[in-house]
Amino acid sequence: MTEVNDDTIIHWLLDGDVSIQYQVHRDLLGSDKKALQRRIETKGWGAEFLSRRSANGHWGRRFYQPKWISTHYTLLDLKHLNIAPDNSDIRQSVHIVLRDEKGQDGGINPAVTVQNSDVCVNGMVLNYATYFSAQEEELQSIVDFLLTQHMKDGGFNCYSNTGGAVHSSLHTTISVAEGILEYCRNGYTYRVSELCKTEEGCREFILRHRLFKSDKTGKIIDKKMTMLSYPSRWRYDILRALDYFRDAGAGYDTRMDDAIDILLKKRRKDGTWPLQAKHPGQTHFDMEETGKPSRWNTLRAQRVLKHFGIAGQPERERDRSRSSATRRLPCGNISARGCRWCR
Repeated sequence: MTEVNDDTIIHWLLDGDVSIQYQVHRDLLGSDKKALQRRIETKGWGAEFLSRRSANGHWGRRFYQPKWISTHYTLLDLKHLNIAPDNSDIRQSVHIVLRDEKGQDGGINPAVTVQNSDVCVNGMVLNYATYFSAQEEELQSIVDFLLTQHMKDGGFNCYSNTGGAVHSSLHTTISVAEGILEYCRNGYTYRVSELCKTEEGCREFILRHRLFKSDKTGKIIDKKMTMLSYPSRWRYDILRALDYFRDAGAGYDTRMDDAIDILLKKRRKDGTWPLQAKHPGQTHFDMEETGKPSRWNTLRAQRVLKHFGIAGQPERERDRSRSSATRRLPCGNISARGCRWCR
């Protein structure tokens, strides 16, 4: 079961939640079924998330508590389901966040005792707010805030404005990079050329670390980064990074080799990938069970391998000649399709 269109794996994926079905058709079978996407609102996980929304427009106890069932992480979950972006209830909740949760520095900051906004949180907010078509005026102060936090090594760190960090973090960098990608592809124009160049710096920072290794010693930064979890929340891992590069339309880079090898080795004999870990905390419900085959991880792994033209051979036997060539856009972004501003 090494080919992306293997009937057994495809059929198994299509037996999953409607959000999985939609992304399988779009990303693996080449058919963007908008009617199927619309069903995410009324069936399965999407409907379950929406049913837990309070009359005040929030989930949990408002923006950030309890963590995984808060408004913030629920909106991020809904974005990752690829629920229809014009859902009026979700758009209202995003507007409430952007209206009520801004701090003095212009970033989203619900904390009462901490003056500085969290960089990682604001990257995630930019991600889902732009997916759900927030007004550009509501996003400008967040964009300004994030650009002030861009570090000299190309990435971001949530302790840059609170703890004096001097080196970027993969956790924060991926969250901001995903947010910028979504901003650029959804037609926003405010400081977009700066953001696209910033995203390029983020990509180079990730690649310089070979997706999970120290750029100084070559050692694994944290073994958790090689574990396959879902939802990722704020945490970084190699599959999240590879899926980000795929989503950005980036070409293959040999600095991805080690991460791809790990991903291939994690594939089970039945052709699926497992859910290896969950991030502890209260959840609305469990989409999948730890240790079992994971449709989320199998879908994401399969579309990564498809994008980069990797059939599943080990290490040096892989033919990467089919990989997409990297093409630089006028703004400096290496995405082949991620920045409408440059089209």
